[in-house]
Amino acid sequence: MFTIGYAAQSAGAPLAPFKLQRRALRPADVALEILYCGVCHSDLHNVRNDWGISRYPMVPGHEIIGRVIAVGSAVRRYKIGDAVAVGCMIDSCLDCQHCHHGDQQFCLHGRTDTYNAPDRLSGENTLGGYSRHMVVREEFVLRVPAGLDLARAAPLLCAGITTYAPLRTWKVGPGSRVGVLGLGGLGHMAVKLAVGLGAEVSVLSRSADKQSDALALGAERLLVSTDARAMAAAAAGFDLIIDTIPVKHDINPYLPLLQVDGTLVLVGQVGPLAELSSVPLLMGRRNIAGSLIGGIEQTQEMLDFCARKNILPDCEMIGMEQINEAFERLERADVRYRFVIDMASLAAPCP
Repeated sequence: MFTIGYAAQSAGAPLAPFKLQRRALRPADVALEILYCGVCHSDLHNVRNDWGISRYPMVPGHEIIGRVIAVGSAVRRYKIGDAVAVGCMIDSCLDCQHCHHGDQQFCLHGRTDTYNAPDRLSGENTLGGYSRHMVVREEFVLRVPAGLDLARAAPLLCAGITTYAPLRTWKVGPGSRVGVLGLGGLGHMAVKLAVGLGAEVSVLSRSADKQSDALALGAERLLVSTDARAMAAAAAGFDLIIDTIPVKHDINPYLPLLQVDGTLVLVGQVGPLAELSSVPLLMGRRNIAGSLIGGIEQTQEMLDFCARKNILPDCEMIGMEQINEAFERLERADVRYRFVIDMASLAAPCP
């Protein structure tokens, strides 16, 4: 299948129109027309090769909403016309202990990322959702529940599941006290989802500038982390802190905020952190953990939960031709809180 997308040809190149060919359908494949694609901060990192693993040409995008246009001969779960979603991974071995447990993201033989990864069978570089069409293995296609706004749902496939997964792992519910560190694309979803689960939620920020935003999203308060008196008063006040900050930073000031056996979960920064002191860990039997995305079953659970609770990200819609400007704004944190590309803005498929 020939189609069109936007690709980066190198780490320093802007995204530009790119002709690509999707594979012919295998028996278990689903072909979809992409309607909307979210813009994730990891797209920017990958395009610029910040992590040193990028392969070009690169078509980013792993927050995908679309409609089924064709199915392989063995597909039973989906039919033409279904509203579907694709997230951060499109394949795994499905046979190791983690895949059997529903944690395909931790596949012992390596999951296949939606873009910038070798296809499990062909070895070709996967190309993501900044395109008009896509072909995905049936087991990695998700159903969009009725009533979920297709135009706003795309960021749930990364920002949503990245923050939902730790909330579920640490069994957040009514009576839980949750802190959210950072109020960007991930942070605003962490607030909405934790509130939806019944938790008492606080946003942690270096200034009071985002207080009105935090309260509007459902948080009960904003705790200013540079206010020593307020931080001391909040000691041992949280069962879970979700740290969504995407750059190197010091987590030591936040550890005393955890209750005994409380956990600070890192979901934002990929790479080194500032030097860690063990004192607050030892003195309160506190934990530091990391969390990736969730598995396919948990991602579907998250979509269904968001549909029931009417939880959606705050989005700014853009055309595909605005993506380079959006990347520049994303780097400045100039978006509240997630860009979504309307793929109807992209030209018709190539003949």
